[in-house]
Amino acid sequence: MIAIIADVLTGLFLLGGCAFILIGGLGILRMPELFTRLHAAGVLDTMGAGLILIGLMFQSGFSQVTLKLVLVLVSLLITSPVASHALAKAALHGGRRPLVSETIDLDESKKDD
Repeated sequence: MIAIIADVLTGLFLLGGCAFILIGGLGILRMPELFTRLHAAGVLDTMGAGLILIGLMFQSGFSQVTLKLVLVLVSLLITSPVASHALAKAALHGGRRPLVSETIDLDESKKDD
């Protein structure tokens, strides 16, 4: 009975992770500029890979493999946002500016502070 529950949870997490990665890939193709593409890649890829790793943890049971998967997950959760932030900061430093709607006036919002 427990093996069936583990298999069902594994399947749900793997499907969820694959769906997030697919949505992230479509987001990279559909987004208009670098910063929104970076957001789609960073957030959804982290979530997709995290769900896949959790699904693999359910499948492996309580073993040394699970500990290794936890370490990979922790490493992923730390390094992916840092890498996305570093890429965005490098793009800003290189002169790229985010796409801003014409209805938003950034200078006016700073005067209110």
